[in-house]
Amino acid sequence: MQQFRVLVVDDEERILSFLRSKLIASGYGVLTASNGLEALEQAQAQEPDLIVLDVLMPRMNGLEVLKELRTFSSVPVIILSARGTDADRIKGLSIGADDYLPKPFNPDELVARIEAVRRRIKPAESRKTSEPLSFGDVTIDFNKHRVVVKGEEARLTRIEWLLLSELAHNAGRLMTYGELLTRIWGPEYRDDVQILRTWVSRLRAKIEKDASNPQLIRTMPKTGYMMNQFSAEQPELQ
Repeated sequence: MQQFRVLVVDDEERILSFLRSKLIASGYGVLTASNGLEALEQAQAQEPDLIVLDVLMPRMNGLEVLKELRTFSSVPVIILSARGTDADRIKGLSIGADDYLPKPFNPDELVARIEAVRRRIKPAESRKTSEPLSFGDVTIDFNKHRVVVKGEEARLTRIEWLLLSELAHNAGRLMTYGELLTRIWGPEYRDDVQILRTWVSRLRAKIEKDASNPQLIRTMPKTGYMMNQFSAEQPELQ
């Protein structure tokens, strides 16, 4: 089996060395970069399976790196930052981070979070294939991993696709916060409602006619979300 490779990006050599040793001891292949430009070069040339990315770096900070990274790659990213504020966390998630860990952190927790990301990278592939589903202007083709909105393909991140797939396969049924968090992020995230709200908001912005008044993904206050039933009358994707 090919070794799972992690790219660790941090401008502090001490942290790079420590995390490299820790991750190698945990069974991972490890690449390192000490600045944002080097990180982008490594991501393109080496195609790691996951990136651990520090925010506070000179010249090009981690959020800038992430924004550029998302123009060519959907590789999972775990953000590290000494500025563990909600605003930084939400900003990181909003531009495509998969998880956020404030410094200082327990290295065993970082390994656990990497493992959680690994478990959810391709869970949708284990599903049985199903026919495309349509709701108004939105059509989802599960076999091709495509979503078309008003005739145009919507570009979803991996997390957005997993979230939409769970809701669509359970259309008409209330899915609780804990259920969605456990299925997509893992049981250790079942109480992290804010991360779920952030990703639902991102998904709505891409598929709803009016994200401020969603008709497809409904919020069930203090409980969870429900996707409206789909129509079987719409034409399949070509």
